Amino acid sequence: MRRSLLFLPGNQASLVQNGTVLPADALIFDLEDAVAADEKDSARNLVASALRHLDFGDREKIVRINDDRNLREKDIRAVVLAGADTIMPPKTAGSALLREIDDLLDKIEREAGIEPGRIKLMPLLETAAGIEFAYESACATGRVVALALGGEDLAVDLGCSRSREGKELLYSRQRLIIAARAAGIEAIDTPFTDAHDKAGLLEDALLAKSLGFSGKLAISPQHLKGIHQAFTPTGAEIEYALEVIKAMEAGLRSGIAAVSLRGKMIDKPVVEQAEKTLEIARAVGLLIEAGEVADAE
Repeated sequence: MRRSLLFLPGNQASLVQNGTVLPADALIFDLEDAVAADEKDSARNLVASALRHLDFGDREKIVRINDDRNLREKDIRAVVLAGADTIMPPKTAGSALLREIDDLLDKIEREAGIEPGRIKLMPLLETAAGIEFAYESACATGRVVALALGGEDLAVDLGCSRSREGKELLYSRQRLIIAARAAGIEAIDTPFTDAHDKAGLLEDALLAKSLGFSGKLAISPQHLKGIHQAFTPTGAEIEYALEVIKAMEAGLRSGIAAVSLRGKMIDKPVVEQAEKTLEIARAVGLLIEAGEVADAE
């Protein structure tokens, strides 16, 4: 489950350690933008040590590596051997770099006795070229599990200014979602950059959810609650999903593949959406055995 993916600066030990208790679904240890050039080596060592010695639970441990070729392989080797789950290559634009990283990961896994294909990729699309070649990136290798959007760098590349409403990125968001879904992987939305605007964050996260994103990047722990609120089904949504499944099961027993519920037709796509809703509800503990909805509070 990837509702919230929180960036942690790789050069700040206290913030990295805080990741052990913060309630993000996934943690992104940042070796790129958050780290000054003269701190790259020390940040890599700090993150690798944290991955080895700190308990981050069963959450996905993602590392945003450096775009610089001289640093890239060092980053990947260090964090993979330390226990990272997923590599986030920045400024991805097409398949060439991802295939190169895939080959390197094959080699590292083979040498270290790691299960082949265990390390995944989550390309970060931050340029016009990245959006243009989004589907190519999504299909570059079977390791790619999601495409993520980096709105700040993208806005610079597009020559536009970022707004609270984010209308300037609407087309890019939709292009990324279509590419990801066409490839059968997840789409992760760009961070909301005002750490103190909780209302704006919630609006932005709800928009992302309505567009089809499965989760959202976060730059502040203060954003996690709003992101989870947006990407977690409500009690009413869970109840309706249970009704959909029950109605369809009854219909199929009678030889009917499309049924009516609350005056609306229920067929396979509606059932699939209901199943996704229930999958999230179970993952966050809002649905217990026998279809009983737990108290969200």
